[in-house]
Amino acid sequence: MLHHAPLLTTMAVGLVAAFILGLIAQRLRLSPIVGYLAAGLVIGPYTPGFEADTEIAVELSEIGVILLMFGVGLHFSFRDLMAVRRVAVPGAVVQIIAATALGTLVGLWLDWTLGASMLFGLALSVASTVVMLRALEENQLLDTRAGHIAVGWLIVEDLAMVVALVVVPVLASETAGPGLLAGELAWTLVRVTLFAALMVIVGKRVIPWLLARVADTGSRELFTLSVLAIGMGVAVGAAWLFQVSFALGAFFAGMIMRESDLAHRAADDSLPLRDAFAVLFFVSVGMLVDWHIVLTAPFALIVTIFVIVVGKSIVAFGLVRLMRYSRQMSLVVAAALAQIGEFSFILITLGVQEGILSGDARDLLLGAAIISIMVNPLLFAWAARSYRGVDRASGDATPLAYSGSEHVIVVGFGRVGTRVATTLWQLDVPCVIIDDDENRVTALREDGRQAILGNAVRNKVLQAAGIDEATTVLIAIPDPLNAGAIVSKVKAIAPDVRVIARGHEDVDVEYLTGLGADRVLVGVYEVADLMATDVLTEADSA
Repeated sequence: MLHHAPLLTTMAVGLVAAFILGLIAQRLRLSPIVGYLAAGLVIGPYTPGFEADTEIAVELSEIGVILLMFGVGLHFSFRDLMAVRRVAVPGAVVQIIAATALGTLVGLWLDWTLGASMLFGLALSVASTVVMLRALEENQLLDTRAGHIAVGWLIVEDLAMVVALVVVPVLASETAGPGLLAGELAWTLVRVTLFAALMVIVGKRVIPWLLARVADTGSRELFTLSVLAIGMGVAVGAAWLFQVSFALGAFFAGMIMRESDLAHRAADDSLPLRDAFAVLFFVSVGMLVDWHIVLTAPFALIVTIFVIVVGKSIVAFGLVRLMRYSRQMSLVVAAALAQIGEFSFILITLGVQEGILSGDARDLLLGAAIISIMVNPLLFAWAARSYRGVDRASGDATPLAYSGSEHVIVVGFGRVGTRVATTLWQLDVPCVIIDDDENRVTALREDGRQAILGNAVRNKVLQAAGIDEATTVLIAIPDPLNAGAIVSKVKAIAPDVRVIARGHEDVDVEYLTGLGADRVLVGVYEVADLMATDVLTEADSA
């Protein structure tokens, strides 16, 4: 290694190895994540040859977690989070308890102490932020109802782990008592509440204002720098001042930035850096794995993997089904949680440092983690196909495709989409609805309407809606970033189809028309024009 430049060497070797092995994995029809993990194993300390700096790699992976959670926040509004709270909060809590119990049984079977077994089980209960979000994004499910539930579930898990990171050192202390433990828990709750209040009250005003001022300078470099500075600055500041996780701080920063009219530009500018550091996260995980655990404790490894991939999935699936959601949505949530990652590594490392767990427990968890991460894309792809392809109304496992011609496609059946579609139906104009809410799609189909469940950015969804025979696509969803992705996809498949979208400001009009939209309607402008027209009409008739 170039000892005078360990950071540069680790980044360069890690990215090159990840690129080569990721490309090979892609050619073998595997997820590139498998290649990234293999790259970490190759350059890690447990294989011969070049050995990258593990400590630097772990810190680089933290940047990846921060940027990825920041990007999720940009797509996930506070309203979305509150909308799934009745599923995510009780579901995550019960699932953590159940997974911890299963892991505790594994630890007791291995003759560990009760405290060590419980900590091991707790580490098995929390899913990886990076793995889940990558799976949701790759399968175009991040902006669906199932995606919102999975991300909300993950946020609750992260909050629980913030508490766990405070409690574990207290429990390891010989002087720990009920009073000290209760005090630490109360103080943790106060810190998280103060941080959330600060972001909602102050950040909601300051961050959008700051972005607007930087955008006014006309400098793309300064704008990109401001986005990254806000995302990483809030994450590190939250960890420093309030002792919450980097991931949680970054998520709140992105969620507050989403309130800005420039949110779509912020997401686009930060995407390349988010992707690069997400790759380094997987490389760093691969570097931590001692592959000898496969030879020294194969049965224990198999049992641990079973708890992560099968046990957690069954619990999550059952909980979502109990809350009256469909089997397909339950499968997506279950698959999203059937792996472990960064918080598990942090917890297990803390347990070793505090003398609660041995190094063998760490190696067992890391070995199971890397296998669960490798298996998860296959499991998730199967669940995602089931979610996108099922016809909820008929129970048929094939998409309900539209076979007519000269029709209009309406994307989104919220307030705007409902009004547009209703008007078209009254005028006997055939139209097909695309929406990611299964309840809406089911109700439409039961009413005899043509409706496709899924995300309109996917080729199969647009083909099922009859994009080749459509005359117009009306994009009625309110988020310009998601609307832009749909505009690009529609124009790529059917360049001659007329696309009409909605926006909120001039920047939305510029953004969407630049991607190919034929017309972008801004609500406040249309209302103003109608008012002026009404006044002039009255004046002419007087």
